Amino acid sequence: MDRLIITGGNRLDGDIRISGSKNSSLPILAATLLADGPVTVGNLPHLQDVTTLIELLGRMGVHVTIDDRMNVEVNVSTIEEFHAPYELVKTMRASILVLGPLLAHFGRAEVSLPGGCAIGTRPVDLHLRGLEAMGAEVEVANGYVYASVPGGRLKGTRLVLDTVTVTGTENLMMAAALAEGTTIIENAAREPEVVDLADCLNKMGGHVQGAGTDTITIEGVVSLSGTVHNVIPDRIETGTYLVAAAATSGRIRVKDTAPHLLDAVLQKLQEAGAKLTLDETTIELDMEGRRPKAISLKTAPYPAMPTDMQAQFTAMNAVAEGTGTITETVFENRFMHVQEMNRMGADIQLQANTAICRGVDHLTAAPVMATDLRASASLVLAGLVAEGDTIVDRIYHIDRGYECIEEKLQLLGASIRRVPA
Repeated sequence: MDRLIITGGNRLDGDIRISGSKNSSLPILAATLLADGPVTVGNLPHLQDVTTLIELLGRMGVHVTIDDRMNVEVNVSTIEEFHAPYELVKTMRASILVLGPLLAHFGRAEVSLPGGCAIGTRPVDLHLRGLEAMGAEVEVANGYVYASVPGGRLKGTRLVLDTVTVTGTENLMMAAALAEGTTIIENAAREPEVVDLADCLNKMGGHVQGAGTDTITIEGVVSLSGTVHNVIPDRIETGTYLVAAAATSGRIRVKDTAPHLLDAVLQKLQEAGAKLTLDETTIELDMEGRRPKAISLKTAPYPAMPTDMQAQFTAMNAVAEGTGTITETVFENRFMHVQEMNRMGADIQLQANTAICRGVDHLTAAPVMATDLRASASLVLAGLVAEGDTIVDRIYHIDRGYECIEEKLQLLGASIRRVPA
């Protein structure tokens, strides 16, 4: 198991390219199970989660070819298994996304209940209830979901989701794409990754309308065809590097990104004192050598502040001027990074679901342990602004969501290296 060693104190300065979105790549790879012909997915990030889902497809007998630019061609005509085993699913909650497509296209599925980050309750019962409403028979036993479609084809219906769920919206939208009749999903997630999936389904011949709003209408079709689709840029990776530059009083230009997907993040960076320059695919941030100002934020579903950016802003607030409050409304167990930052000299108090951050002049290096994907990224940010050598352990979490994080930070002037534990 690897670890990162970060020698803090360097201002970040330079240009980097943003990778494709992890949170788009996974549902779109799952959606390839719906097509009768080959689907090519491009702009995929080279990440452990993406590799895991590709391996899962391969285990089912799906023919997968990958070129040297990480374009993946998937052909499901060779599928032999409809089983997603625990040893693969346990590392990644998004594996549940194969459930809807398998049921819709092949009428049966056996999918292990998922694992992934320990950031609170993320039940899959919304997925299961929705599929049952569409005519599936679902049984949960021995840690697996066993599902089948007695009539051979799912039936369109009206689904009202109890809570906003991104993967739930995606799973049900994919299932509805091949269902008989029209499905309406109310209280649907509005995230850009949901829109990207809908765009891909429509390229395959699907009829999905309303993605990006809280009501999505899907007219089921008899079959979907192959297509070519490039996933959108990763807005969370973009935000992470922008916040890292702000925390170190630096300057950064991120390229191949999508500024219009980051309104809430960019607004808070401006409040922190950042000077921003945007065009269609590029964001330049310049702190002009100034220490950031503390900001207050509350996470909420898109288009509000993403929960996946909460930990990074907490790290920035730790060394900012003044006091800021970070309120987490999406997951109930997503402040595990705070204890580690306080060990580095941060002054952060937790009150229920709010972190009160009183900025300090600097942090002091310490060994810290990553607990989930975004918490790990925030500890890397803390290491960048700490005096001395910070050691970040359990970085396999980081590798699930950030492509070549140490190489990109090195391009920006950070002193960071990966070593075996």
